[in-house]
Amino acid sequence: MSFVLTDARIAPMTGGPLIDRGVIVVNGDRIAHVGHDLPAAHSGLPHHDLEGRLVTPGLIDCHTHLVFGGNRAGEFEARLNGASYADIAKAGGGIVSTMRATRALGADALTDQALPRLDALIAEGVTTVEIKSGYGLERDSELAMLRAARALGERRAVAVKTTYLGAHAVPPEYAGRADAYLDEVCLPTLDAAQAEGLVDAVDGFCEGIAFSPAQIARVFDRAQALGLPVKLHAEQLSHLGGTALAARYGALSADHVEYATEDDVRALAAAGTVAVLLPGAFYTLRERQAPPVRAFRDHGVPMALATDCNPGSSPLTSLLLAMNMGCTLFGLTPAEALMGVTAHAARALGLSDRGVIAPGMRADLAIWDVEAPAELAYRIGFNPLHQRIFGGAL
Repeated sequence: MSFVLTDARIAPMTGGPLIDRGVIVVNGDRIAHVGHDLPAAHSGLPHHDLEGRLVTPGLIDCHTHLVFGGNRAGEFEARLNGASYADIAKAGGGIVSTMRATRALGADALTDQALPRLDALIAEGVTTVEIKSGYGLERDSELAMLRAARALGERRAVAVKTTYLGAHAVPPEYAGRADAYLDEVCLPTLDAAQAEGLVDAVDGFCEGIAFSPAQIARVFDRAQALGLPVKLHAEQLSHLGGTALAARYGALSADHVEYATEDDVRALAAAGTVAVLLPGAFYTLRERQAPPVRAFRDHGVPMALATDCNPGSSPLTSLLLAMNMGCTLFGLTPAEALMGVTAHAARALGLSDRGVIAPGMRADLAIWDVEAPAELAYRIGFNPLHQRIFGGAL
């Protein structure tokens, strides 16, 4: 399809101002023109009058664990009664609890269970979503998770980017033998997933309850040998050196980063690594240590925002609410929050063809019944989406 959107209030997310009463020309799955005037060459295309509505790039949720089995409502209740995230994990709950539920399901069942969560994101204007593995922690289940994630992109009009997170936790059968788990399960499964074309990036959980920087480095070395970009859960619960490790490997992103230091921020800036902020987990776990937003600003580190949708620490399926939380909990401006779910989120996934409204970019757009971009982060529990355009399809 080719068509023109007219009388649009355009938020291009390219660093420039809003374009009032602007036009966007869509040619196939690409944006052909953005501006105040319609070139004569496009005047004969079908017109869609937006009546002054706001247009942003389609939203991008750049950090999710959308595919999993079961739920952890009981752990939510336990935390309210005083148990910490680490306490629950050490008692056999947390990621290992979801592991058991996930291993009991095949790829088809995992896809079916994830669809309602994906639909909630799509309904809020999301056009690209990242989905991680990491709840199988053995070969067949990890591959099933990745196949389920790929299937979600086939069953819905949304782009799915898959991330292998085999280094998420040490399963019970390898308790006290993390390196053996890496040797016998994690790294061979990564090889198998890459051979099957199931992986777009590789992640790990660098934390005292998961893997050390030296162990994550082994995973990153294998990822680099396979030609895959890396990202990292870093400095969420403590300062273990994950952020510096991510920067050293030129990671696409370092995620959570509540305990990142000034030196860490400088390292991210030098590496061009995006800081992905995850306020849903901060909120759910009732954390006190906020990420160093001011330092990220001072050193020019791009800040992305994501839901971190998962069954334990962030059962969140609203990217609009994540924007609000980013502002209220972390002190982002509404403009920073919108950049965090568009241009900076695209960068966190290594995607250069989306996240902004400009000629040549993918025609992934969200049309909103609002007057100002700040309304997207301001409202709580209200979805003002008017229409979503994915790959040029209305």
